[in-house]
Amino acid sequence: MELRQLLYTLQIAEERNFSRAADKLHIAQPSLSQQLSKLEQELGVKLFQRNTSTVELTHAGASFIEHARKIMDSVEQLRQEMDDISQLRAGRVVIGSMPITGSHLLPYVLPAFNAAYPEIKVTLLEDTSLNLEKLTAGGGTDLSLLSLPLQEPSLTYEPIGEEIIDLAVPPQHRLAAMEPDPGGIDLEQLKDEPFIVLKKGQGFRKQTMDLCRAAGFEPNVVFESNNIETVQSLVAAGMGITLVPRFIARAKRSELIPVYIPLSSSPSRTLVIAYRRGRYLSKAAEAFIETFKTTLAERYKS
Repeated sequence: MELRQLLYTLQIAEERNFSRAADKLHIAQPSLSQQLSKLEQELGVKLFQRNTSTVELTHAGASFIEHARKIMDSVEQLRQEMDDISQLRAGRVVIGSMPITGSHLLPYVLPAFNAAYPEIKVTLLEDTSLNLEKLTAGGGTDLSLLSLPLQEPSLTYEPIGEEIIDLAVPPQHRLAAMEPDPGGIDLEQLKDEPFIVLKKGQGFRKQTMDLCRAAGFEPNVVFESNNIETVQSLVAAGMGITLVPRFIARAKRSELIPVYIPLSSSPSRTLVIAYRRGRYLSKAAEAFIETFKTTLAERYKS
């Protein structure tokens, strides 16, 4: 059994198609089929069930793929560790990011990292919080920008910042017209308000729902969106209210801007850089974490 056969098998499993897998691997399709046949003969089992246009994993194939991913991930970690030991300056780090939070923070962090470590290549993957946790646990990313709590038990993390959560209301809302309360607004006052929230699968939606429930009410959700900018624009247009992380509230990119009001309980979320527990962190990954912390602290001093 050869490492390249593991790599080939993983690509076939991902593409579910020999032609597409061969294209991604930059090899001829007959060579790919030949290598798979040699591997199946060696193992004495069929890994894939060939259909007319696609291939599907057999029971043995599913088990093989699970172990193959772990093996290839271990190989990559070993390669990174040897690169660090040999003091190679070049490197590569795969960063996972929540699209909403990342769009407001990474434009400051990535240029700073590139300026300090121009030889290190950064690959960025954007996905929902839940999918990012699965990717990170499976070795699909070296690090991921997430917020607590994490659902995946195999992950650990480095805290990088605490972010206050504010209430966003339309400019014509009764709360916007009131004299600001130095202590902030109690969440309990919002139980009869229409809420606009992010769609399921995004971490901040869960936190919004949990905060409302902790205040004793189930929020009346009237609209949902995948984009926090859309949520804020709908609030500004008078369609409802929402909760917004302060880093995002500060970045006013739309002509429609809601009014932001502090909450008396000062709820917050903890942003973290997560990675798989026990996974070797390359020097490039460690440098990225440190750059993220430094840039965030400098950017949001107040």
